[in-house]
Amino acid sequence: MLSSDSHRILIWRERGSRNHPLNIIERDRYGGRGVLVWGGIMLGSRTDLHIFDEGSVNGTRYCNEILLPYVRLFRGAMGLQFLFMDDNAPCHRTVAAEQLLESEDIERMDWLARSPDLNPIEHVWDFLCRRLAARTLPPVTIRELQLALQDEWAAMPQQLIETLILSMGRRCETCLAVRGDHIPY
Repeated sequence: MLSSDSHRILIWRERGSRNHPLNIIERDRYGGRGVLVWGGIMLGSRTDLHIFDEGSVNGTRYCNEILLPYVRLFRGAMGLQFLFMDDNAPCHRTVAAEQLLESEDIERMDWLARSPDLNPIEHVWDFLCRRLAARTLPPVTIRELQLALQDEWAAMPQQLIETLILSMGRRCETCLAVRGDHIPY
């Protein structure tokens, strides 16, 4: 067994033995389904955790369920110093989302499609996954998963969020120094 920086365990097997029945563990968690969530973080605050109802998230859903009820309110509270950071998920880059952000005068941080993912929210998702995995009784149904996610989101220390956001400049500098190669964050 090997360990890696991605927090995954790598296992070396003999050639051709990958799909051997002894090497396969079947897991059917949450009825074979998962949930899509969205959360907004900033210094001093965070949004409620939004759990999408079933289905995929398109530009219209993103506008109606995220940009209008959450991002617009954050922009109003922050004023002109608000800079919105998301990633390049297809629903984030639709014409509808672009037009809505422009009409609300919400400035979006430039984020290259193939740039290293230095977004602090990715570390928040990792923290939530670890907290779920560490539960004595892990969730086994979709409803239990939703409740556990909301509990862990609410219990997450705001100081963790602050530290992640404030470390972004240092992480970006490190990434530039190694010319986009792997960084230990």
